[in-house]
Amino acid sequence: MTPTRATLVLIAAGGSAVLLAAAFVTQAFGWAPCKLCLWQRWPHGAAVLAGFAALALPGAVLTVLGALSALTTAGIGAYHGGVERGWWPGPDSCTGTGLSGLDGASLLPGSGDAPALVMCDSFQPFLFGLSMANWNMLASLALAAIWLMAARARA
Repeated sequence: MTPTRATLVLIAAGGSAVLLAAAFVTQAFGWAPCKLCLWQRWPHGAAVLAGFAALALPGAVLTVLGALSALTTAGIGAYHGGVERGWWPGPDSCTGTGLSGLDGASLLPGSGDAPALVMCDSFQPFLFGLSMANWNMLASLALAAIWLMAARARA
């Protein structure tokens, strides 16, 4: 049995919603995000919105938009993973090189209640030696494939 367009849209948009919720839950439990982590969330939100619209409207345009959203967050995740591993430089405002020799603690003088400053180039393995950015990239590539299947599926 071939899944319908609506089923595939629900899976793809639901997957982005789950990844977005997981990011907020891990943040609530103290895993502070860096700037690139936050950038990866926006395309997931766009994919969820595309999913709602695709369920209400016919055509493949919205499912292709969902696929592009998933590919965008996968691309940001791939870039972030490379920054974490030192394969290429990251944004100056989010890496050790952009702080002119200062560390994060120096930027938050005397404020123990301030939120944690997380640098984009700090690699923190999450599961099986991969960071959350790596997992986001892999999951988002799978979601993009589902979105594209939805674009080709029958109603």
